[in-house]
Amino acid sequence: MGSIPRRAAILISVAALTLIPACSAGSRTTGQQSQDPDKVNSLEVGMIAEPASLDFTRNDGAAIPQALLVNVYEGLVKLDANGEIVPLLATKWQVSPDRRTYTFTLHKDVTFSDGKPFTAEDAAFSINRVKTDWTTSLKAGMDVVDTAEATSPTILTVKLKRPSNSWLFAMTTRIGAMFSRTGVAELATKPIGTGPYVLDRWTRGNALVLKANPRYWGRKPTVRTVTLRYFKDPTAMNNALRTGGIDVVSTVQTPETLSEFKDKSKYHIIEGTTNGEVVLSFNNSKAPLTDRRVRLALRYAIDRKAVLDTAWAGHGTLIGSMVPPTDPWYEDLSTRYPHDPAQAKRLLAAAGVPKLTLRLRIPNLPYAVAIAQVVKSQLAEVGVTAQIDVLEFPARWLDEVYTKADYDLSIIAHVEPRDITSWGNPTYYWRYDNKQVQDLLARADAGTPQQQVAAMKQVARTLSDDAAADWLFLFPNLMVARPQVKGLPTNVVSEAFDLTAVSVSTS
Repeated sequence: MGSIPRRAAILISVAALTLIPACSAGSRTTGQQSQDPDKVNSLEVGMIAEPASLDFTRNDGAAIPQALLVNVYEGLVKLDANGEIVPLLATKWQVSPDRRTYTFTLHKDVTFSDGKPFTAEDAAFSINRVKTDWTTSLKAGMDVVDTAEATSPTILTVKLKRPSNSWLFAMTTRIGAMFSRTGVAELATKPIGTGPYVLDRWTRGNALVLKANPRYWGRKPTVRTVTLRYFKDPTAMNNALRTGGIDVVSTVQTPETLSEFKDKSKYHIIEGTTNGEVVLSFNNSKAPLTDRRVRLALRYAIDRKAVLDTAWAGHGTLIGSMVPPTDPWYEDLSTRYPHDPAQAKRLLAAAGVPKLTLRLRIPNLPYAVAIAQVVKSQLAEVGVTAQIDVLEFPARWLDEVYTKADYDLSIIAHVEPRDITSWGNPTYYWRYDNKQVQDLLARADAGTPQQQVAAMKQVARTLSDDAAADWLFLFPNLMVARPQVKGLPTNVVSEAFDLTAVSVSTS
């Protein structure tokens, strides 16, 4: 979600990053520049969506794993830049012929940031704890696990109740994070992980500071201190980049301002893709949105190309579904229900609601506010009045819209990978209950890879034809950085803002 949930984790929120002066991006602590990685100093990244807490086992929102996953917490596996599953804390794994037993071999001599050793006992504890102690909707990804047991300090055996195509992929997300058996008492403020960084301090409303983990088992990070600095105003974030207050703007919130950063001697613009679907959500359990004709009318009323061009300066991709092009079952469904105001009016009249007022409750994130104005105008053309209600994100939006489903329409970017599976959960905030979709998702998970692709394509088509929501566009990965900052991702396909490859040159 703004980047949150899919998780629900929705992406639900999309974040932003940083900047600094030319030729001296690391110059905040002068006199310490050298080839010694311990002496390479700082990086400041500008962000928009701040975590509500640091405990993603009990709090939804994409801002938490964005900051902590891979950087502070590691999993047995992770996604690489191409979206492929690769080893992390595990050196390798084997899958039994019946696809129900996974045997992981773990790295030796790994320690948590508090000095305690990481063993297969901790891995089993972490997997089992998802089912017993997690409270977020994402925990359902671990329901397929029957047992997780350490058979030696470095061997973990996980047995599934049934074959599952999605489980290992889910282990690359936050639910696959490895926790210390003795370090989970204060997760909201004191994360303890095996990653290359540790939490130094968090000043709410301002910044979260990560320091290089001196006990890290793997390759030491080049950048010793990373500050994620949170801005409520995207203009202020851009100004911070221009004046040397930050080094990176992680997610550009005002694409029309990119022309201000054309000077390649001062700035580097990165444009790629994400898996963040910007969704105009419908509350499928609330009349008149329980009527498919009304939902279809809303889809016909929206000119998605105009939304993209007007609200996001044309940056992004029209996809028409909850499936990004980086997923194996992607199909371009963007033209399935083209903009047709006359058809929208006919459907609303047939449903008995030619004039309609709906509450459009959105997070106070720049992209959502900008898009809402365009959507409101387009809906007005077909007789639908959208009453915009801007809610503080994450707290109020997550409570009132995501948790309580107290809304008619909303707009949020769902950034969790492969979050189309959320449509199989009737209690998810869009309150969509379709047995056909639930059955297709189950078949996709248990079937062969070919059966999975076919079933998932059918899920996307069914959701589109049922007008379960309107998928406006796919969020771009749009960043601006000082040219001295290297290793930033072109494409963002996981929940983490991976800092492990980032470096800052001294000239």
